Amino acid sequence: AGAKDDTFSVLDLAEYTKNRPWWRKIFAPNSGSSAEKYNVATQLVIGGVTGWCTGFIFQKVGKLAATAVGGGFFLLQVANHTGYIKVDWNLVQRDMDKAKQQLKFHSSGNKMPPEVKSRVDEVIIFLKKNVILTGGFAGGFLLGMAS
Repeated sequence: AGAKDDTFSVLDLAEYTKNRPWWRKIFAPNSGSSAEKYNVATQLVIGGVTGWCTGFIFQKVGKLAATAVGGGFFLLQVANHTGYIKVDWNLVQRDMDKAKQQLKFHSSGNKMPPEVKSRVDEVIIFLKKNVILTGGFAGGFLLGMAS
């Protein structure tokens, strides 16, 4: 009886996943578009429901954020008016001028960095492959924001 020589190759999943972000596993070019996996009605329903949920959450969070920011400005104005806070307007003006100069410097190139351009290209390819799903999402998002 001959002895079996079993050899195994070991795949280190921790190292493998470090090199591949989760969104590339899901939306990888070889994963196929949703048009290949689902029919039109299913794509519209999935896109519409996820869009509505996202729009509804955006609406609620937006109202909460607007209330918090507005209330904060109101409290700061009251504190300034009553004398609890003194604003050094010269310092504010100087900082604003610095920020304007930095914005002018960064926007003068008008070129996207290559990593941003590659991400934008990935998003455009995904949107082109999944037009119906994207349309359902956009419609659902607008309905969610309106409700």
